[in-house]
Amino acid sequence: MPVTYEPIATNTLGSAASSVTFSSISGSYTDLVLVVNAKGTGFIGSGTYPYVRYNSDSNTNYSRTYLAGNGSTASSSRGSSENLQYLVGGTYIDGTFSYNSITQFMNYSNTTTYKTMLSRANNAGVQVDALVGLWRDTSAITSIVIYSSSGNFDTGSTFTLYGIKAA
Repeated sequence: MPVTYEPIATNTLGSAASSVTFSSISGSYTDLVLVVNAKGTGFIGSGTYPYVRYNSDSNTNYSRTYLAGNGSTASSSRGSSENLQYLVGGTYIDGTFSYNSITQFMNYSNTTTYKTMLSRANNAGVQVDALVGLWRDTSAITSIVIYSSSGNFDTGSTFTLYGIKAA
């Protein structure tokens, strides 16, 4: 079986940071996969919710639908015309539990279609969820910035971006 996941870049934080950037992403792959393992620090309230922006776009071109469950209840939500793309719907990052997510960016380099993403996340102390997002722009994604909604991603948090090679 051919190896299809090719590591593009990994960022392991040596100090707390409010954002992580992957830039100069080439169009050499069919899809991208982002793997995040993080804790938060200095957050307000329950924790921080990670979100992304593509190509520095902060216009209202993003929409999402998410599903979540915590073992006893399920929930869902939808947002449209937002200026950011959440990676998760309700799973937050805090300083106690490790947050893990896997996000797939489909057809990221196609310049004739809008971009879709699918993210799955968990925080064992809170819940698990899945989110599908849409970026209403036909530009190829050449940069992805992951932001913390409040506080920072803590030292030691890792962010790895993989390219999916055509089989």
